[in-house]
Amino acid sequence: MTDDRLDFRTIRGLEDVWRSVTGGAARDAARPVPWRALLDTLGLGLEQTMSYLGRERPAWDASVAWTEATAGGASDGTRGAAIARYHAWYDGAPVPDAELRRQAAIMAAEPVFSEIEMATWARDGVVVMHQAITRDEAAAIAAHLWRLKAATPTDPASWYGRGENGIMVQAFQHPTMEVPRRSARVYRGFAQLYGHADLLVSTDRLSFNPPVTDRYAFPGPNLHWDTSLAGDIPFETQAILYLTDTEATQGALRVVPGFHHRLAQGWLETLGTRDPRTIDLTCEAVPIAAAAGDLVIWRQDLPHGASANTADRPRMAQYVTMSPMRWPDTRRWL
Repeated sequence: MTDDRLDFRTIRGLEDVWRSVTGGAARDAARPVPWRALLDTLGLGLEQTMSYLGRERPAWDASVAWTEATAGGASDGTRGAAIARYHAWYDGAPVPDAELRRQAAIMAAEPVFSEIEMATWARDGVVVMHQAITRDEAAAIAAHLWRLKAATPTDPASWYGRGENGIMVQAFQHPTMEVPRRSARVYRGFAQLYGHADLLVSTDRLSFNPPVTDRYAFPGPNLHWDTSLAGDIPFETQAILYLTDTEATQGALRVVPGFHHRLAQGWLETLGTRDPRTIDLTCEAVPIAAAAGDLVIWRQDLPHGASANTADRPRMAQYVTMSPMRWPDTRRWL
């Protein structure tokens, strides 16, 4: 499959995504809508897709046109190859040979993490990939984020002038943001943690966490989980890329190290009828300081969240992670 011959109307599950928001019945009601796998494959953000479909209620042809225009085109054939891999997963067909060769090359590359770092990962469930991208590449993403915020580093008053979804900045497509998503070093690091390279990079957003002031309070998110805690929690990762040097007091990510072991040892059962999401674990949370271009990776079963920025500079970040292709989680929400 090449990008020149790609017909978006034929992409598996795309019409069901459109139908699920605009009110139509799914063509295959027995099959879940593959939201994450499809949108990450196409390079579309979940929030932007939901917002567009819900706000515009477009006809199918208009939705296809928006998808193609927003996802953009990769002239090097990577989009077509990614969709071929996605279609094989969707159809239950063998992984394409070209994709198998690509994955084998990734696994043959030098490991990113040392034995000590892997031991830290096993113990704490969090690790820092130092220089996942270069400082210059991180600075280019930061410059893009400053433009989106219509703000400047030298004018603190401008840091608070444009509202967003809390500290989240709903921006998903830009050449600078593609650099970490396509980084061979980033891919190899995640493959090392998962033990295989059959992974899909996320299409996620940016973050701008300015210092708290007398007039601006930290809006969160505080410690939380983004997955259900019911039953066996699938092993997956989450990650945040710091775009500038980030001190522990600068709104850094916080995690509760090693909490995945406590979950495995029955922590939930000790709570009785209490809601685990209401348990205050703040005193156990550790802020993760790192440098520009560093990627902080944690297990999704760790409580995590941003922190109040008490430094004098914003925390600027991009969310980038990798995960296997999976159908939507059908566990009950806990």
